[in-house]
Amino acid sequence: MKILVCISHVPDTTSKINFTENDTKFDTNGVQFVINPYDEFSLTRAMWFKEKQGASVTVVNVGGAETEPTLRKALAIGADDAIRVNVEPTDGFLVAKELAEVVKNGGFDLVLAGKESADYNGQMVPGMLSSLLGYNFVNGCVGIEVEGTNATLEREIDGGEEKVSSSLPLVVAGQKGIVEEKDLRIPNMRGIMMARKKPLNVVEASGAAASTSTKTFEKPAPKGDVKLVDNVDELINLLHNEAKAI
Repeated sequence: MKILVCISHVPDTTSKINFTENDTKFDTNGVQFVINPYDEFSLTRAMWFKEKQGASVTVVNVGGAETEPTLRKALAIGADDAIRVNVEPTDGFLVAKELAEVVKNGGFDLVLAGKESADYNGQMVPGMLSSLLGYNFVNGCVGIEVEGTNATLEREIDGGEEKVSSSLPLVVAGQKGIVEEKDLRIPNMRGIMMARKKPLNVVEASGAAASTSTKTFEKPAPKGDVKLVDNVDELINLLHNEAKAI
């Protein structure tokens, strides 16, 4: 089984976010980038298939050279090789189109991704990718087993979980539950050294055009001042007369 894991290069959630050029560009100065957490869950599950079933695991990112350290981390975790599509990921459709070309050229049986990226939270790319490929698609996946060319999956739905089955090839958008946080892997020294020798192939973009453009960014409004009260009567008065909550 050939598995492709889509990797997004996103800011660490503890990073302080700023914008430049009249709030039209994201300021990357001082920002630490990491593997998108949802993608890391899917990558860890792919490693299980590699170790238990002999699958090959390729990781892919659509982005510039600055994303290569993130791909190298994925290689250090255990992926066999990496692909970087050399184009700025300006919107979800462009990314999906470029990933579709990688899947078609590589003949992958199973495509794993996170359900969304932690920066834009668009939840667009896996679904668009499956549509472009004509593959079945399972979103919000919290469990997957593959036997031969058949997959059994569990997905999160409102009020519970749903079990579905599908044949390969297949696109799966995973989240926490496909593996647990305790199962995530930290690259060890041996993995880091081996990652330096693993192939990271840079391919040029197919020429897909972006369908959207960013006009401006805006930070959330700052939170208001906190008012402390030290007795119940005053609290009730504030909730009733000021907050209009009761």
